[in-house]
Amino acid sequence: MNDVIVRSDLSLVAGSSQDFVTVVLAGQILGIPVLSVHDVLNAQNITKIPLAPEWVEGVLNLRGRIVTAINLRRRLGLPPLDEGKKSMSIVVEHKGEPYSLQIDQVGEVLSLDDQLFEKNPVTLDPVWREVSLGIYRLDNELLAVLDVEKLIDFDMTSKAA
Repeated sequence: MNDVIVRSDLSLVAGSSQDFVTVVLAGQILGIPVLSVHDVLNAQNITKIPLAPEWVEGVLNLRGRIVTAINLRRRLGLPPLDEGKKSMSIVVEHKGEPYSLQIDQVGEVLSLDDQLFEKNPVTLDPVWREVSLGIYRLDNELLAVLDVEKLIDFDMTSKAA
């Protein structure tokens, strides 16, 4: 068995490809490393949290565990999902806590060659550049690889100032 060690910049020590769960958010296809994904959920009942930041949708119960639901559209300053459409969730873990990332839809699992990975182009929208580790050029679109740590590691100092 060939063990793959992934560094934070997505470069590899050994191996030739990485697997990503693809998701769609506001028309942009994004990739989340498959090993970071704990669950994929359809629309869930979410309980609001008083005084939480606007992008914290609330909490949900996942097999007896409380999971914080983050509305990625609000987190990234994107327009809300069209009326009547329901979001889906990708559950990831950060510092031992589960988080549900609310997305528009889940795509497929792609295995992408490491040699095709590129740094973010300067022309990439700043909203996506801020939360992307880099990109893969697919046939007719870019797949931005999400930096889940940046999405979840909240900058509380800017909130307090």
